[in-house]
Amino acid sequence: MATLTAWKFDSPEGAEGAAQKLQSLQKEGLITIHDAATVTWPESAKKPKTRQLHDLTGAGALGGMFWGLLFGLIFFVPILGAAIGAATGALAGSLTDAGIDDDFIDETRNKVVPGTSALFLLSDNAVLDRIKEHFPGSHAELIHTNLSNEQEAALRHAFEDTETKPAG
Repeated sequence: MATLTAWKFDSPEGAEGAAQKLQSLQKEGLITIHDAATVTWPESAKKPKTRQLHDLTGAGALGGMFWGLLFGLIFFVPILGAAIGAATGALAGSLTDAGIDDDFIDETRNKVVPGTSALFLLSDNAVLDRIKEHFPGSHAELIHTNLSNEQEAALRHAFEDTETKPAG
């Protein structure tokens, strides 16, 4: 069963530092990373900066479309307003079907604010308590949702990376 986790950090640099540590944790067998992305939100910025971590991405990567939709729903729809929010409703439904519900989105939106950062992971075999031990002094807070095998398959189906498909 895959796990989508979001780790919130109390500084804009925290997620980037944690991402570097994940590479060694994966080598130690504490986690298998399928995909990862960071959100960095400096105190003075009006909106966060997002980045997919291609150096951590494994064979089961979901691609930029997934991260774009997830981050759009969490961070940008509230800024853009109800008209854009209504237009993304159908797309949001595919996330809900895949186990990413409104509670996860709302909790993440409320916790990842200016002056913080977050690391988002789609992973297997994570020993979450051991992973948190590797983020000392970062005040990492875990926000997560577990995906069943069916939900993971639905997520992958909904967000297949179209960039890898040949044009036809």
